[in-house]
Amino acid sequence: MKVQTLRRYRLLHLLCILAVVLIASVAYADETTVVMKTYTYKTVGDLDIQADVYRSNDSTLRPVVISIHGGALIFGHREWIDARLKELLLDAGYIIVSIDYRLAPETLLPGIIEDIEDAFAWVRTQGPGLFHADTSKIAVIGSSAGGCLTLASGYRVKPRPDVLVSLFGYGDLIGDWYSTPSPHKRHQGVEMSADEAKAVMRGPAVADSRKREGDGRDFYIHCRQKGIWPKAVTGWDPRKEAEKFYPYMTLKNIDGNYPPAFLIHGTEDTDVPYEMSALMAQELKANDVEYRFFTIEGGEHGLKGGDPEQIEAAYQAAFSFIEKHMQK
Repeated sequence: MKVQTLRRYRLLHLLCILAVVLIASVAYADETTVVMKTYTYKTVGDLDIQADVYRSNDSTLRPVVISIHGGALIFGHREWIDARLKELLLDAGYIIVSIDYRLAPETLLPGIIEDIEDAFAWVRTQGPGLFHADTSKIAVIGSSAGGCLTLASGYRVKPRPDVLVSLFGYGDLIGDWYSTPSPHKRHQGVEMSADEAKAVMRGPAVADSRKREGDGRDFYIHCRQKGIWPKAVTGWDPRKEAEKFYPYMTLKNIDGNYPPAFLIHGTEDTDVPYEMSALMAQELKANDVEYRFFTIEGGEHGLKGGDPEQIEAAYQAAFSFIEKHMQK
């Protein structure tokens, strides 16, 4: 009887231990699970402009990275987040706020920049209460047109962000690469009539291209074929009204107070020329702004065709750059 009692006691003790371990494991898994919640950060008329907030499922105060999607300012949406950076940042405990903004051509560039400025203001004022954000420092990431807006946030947003990461972005809006017909194959093969293009431009404002009736991507290709992108997204003639673009062009607005910036660009990019990041690096250096420029040899737009090891090294370096400048 004593032996059986002892065995029962040992079995009960073991079951208790297993139960405690299981409960602790479930609690830990729940705390470390990433959750996403969508918020409306701004309303214009009847259009809700939204942001997706990703964070660990806990109430710990965490630092913030704002992600700005690409798409030539014409298409795309907040679910377009760079997958590598997203994983690195969430694993490190950051909150990612991925924002929509009104899209061209229905909304012109000044309105787009206004949305970016308002998104930052919303994060700073509402983030601590809504999703336990530590907004004492803010990082920004974006690719292509999202990289353009990321770079623009470095001088348009007040207070300025603390660190920027631009992947194949640009600080010029009126160069020949955008204001003359593109010779590249990627910008051919789509035919859109002038009437079809005008129909897109007359449509209601959208902040998520999935909700647009017309095809924004085809409209972008049409703009590149005709060399009319600058005018389509601003309403201004880049030849006759160049000065109107300057307040929205990062290359014209870098000074010694510009945030530290990390640039990644492929040398064979036929959508946003490699020169765009090279010019940014040149201006950053001239103004004594801390920066790193990571070149991906042979990389096309999106770094396709580049050496995978070199690309991975660039991402790791970008993450380290963010970590360095987000320390208190």
